[in-house]
Amino acid sequence: MNTKITPEDLLEVTFDDEENFLKIKETLTRIGISSKKENNLYQSCHILHKKGKYYIVHFKEMFLLDGLDSEFTQNDIGRRNKIAQLLEEWGLLKIVKPIKECDPIASINQIKIVPHKEKKDWNLICKYHIGRKG
Repeated sequence: MNTKITPEDLLEVTFDDEENFLKIKETLTRIGISSKKENNLYQSCHILHKKGKYYIVHFKEMFLLDGLDSEFTQNDIGRRNKIAQLLEEWGLLKIVKPIKECDPIASINQIKIVPHKEKKDWNLICKYHIGRKG
């Protein structure tokens, strides 16, 4: 699914406490796909602040928003949706439009969550850097 997207296509979220933005940002650095052989974790999602609204976005969505080519799949959407659900369950945010039954949601075993206390034992790798050109 290689398409152009707009902010209306993104998963909008809200939160009560402004401190949650930084908590969410840090937490997302510890959620993603892990390598089989090494302790590498590839961050799947970011929190994006755009025009007064907040979104949980997959890094491939960010590439598309920047006008770059990206193969953003149903599996990627499912992972993003599952990660947003987890953040909501943990009380960090509220998803604005509920995820529908027909929307993809990944299984928890498709996502690695590195506990904060184990963060130092992992290489946390970010494939997209918000605000950085090139």
